[in-house]
Amino acid sequence: MMKYAPNFKTLLPLFLLIIAPLVNQAQEQEYYELKVYEFENHDQVEKTENYLQNALLPGLKDLGVKNIGVFKPKADSLNKLYVLIPYTSLEEFASKNKAFQNSEVFQQKDGDYISGSNDNPPYKRMSTILLKAFKDMPVMKPSAIEGPKKDRVYELRSYQSSTEALLKNKIKMFNEGGEIKLFDELDFNAVFYGEVIAGPHMPNLMYLTTFSDQESRDEHWESFGNSPVWKKMEAIPEYQGNVSKIDIHYLYPTDYSDY
Repeated sequence: MMKYAPNFKTLLPLFLLIIAPLVNQAQEQEYYELKVYEFENHDQVEKTENYLQNALLPGLKDLGVKNIGVFKPKADSLNKLYVLIPYTSLEEFASKNKAFQNSEVFQQKDGDYISGSNDNPPYKRMSTILLKAFKDMPVMKPSAIEGPKKDRVYELRSYQSSTEALLKNKIKMFNEGGEIKLFDELDFNAVFYGEVIAGPHMPNLMYLTTFSDQESRDEHWESFGNSPVWKKMEAIPEYQGNVSKIDIHYLYPTDYSDY
């Protein structure tokens, strides 16, 4: 009796049926929580950093959350601290935060951070910004930049728009318009691009690019500004006037940051 040997054409539809859900899942847009701490003195900085390094980061990692970034301003002032946490979904954002609050790591290692009082707070204020990743970069890419962390420049930008429609247009410029592609071609080492879905200064978007030092940062932006692709893109009538204000923050990663 001749045995039946299925060929590739026979198996292809079944293969696509199996792998399609996995591909779609891999391309789902992540969500990012950006915590911004404000401090009044170095004692508050020390308390909060101790909490982040010994409680929050290890606690979330135990729960499967990876690629957590912690950054300080490049300026001499140490009045702020930025914590970037990626989640696969809003459900994970809620469930992992709740699980961390009930974890042994939180209960045992919160220290002076949680036990702070009105007279002795661990920070002045803390705000949270929630973002959804752009579809053309749906998953975070932790920076591969090497060298001394103090020298690195992590440039966090916020682009505000006057209306939701104008913000949508600017996001389209990043995606379909090719701005993300140009950043990739020029090696800007972007960590994420995201639309702010909860936070101040809305409607706005934010993104984080990384460089080995300030000189490298300046050279990259010069090449971007001189790029024929960018000059053509910014002249397209459809994309005119979609940004009303740009905020730029120069940061560097702490020693315990994941990247």
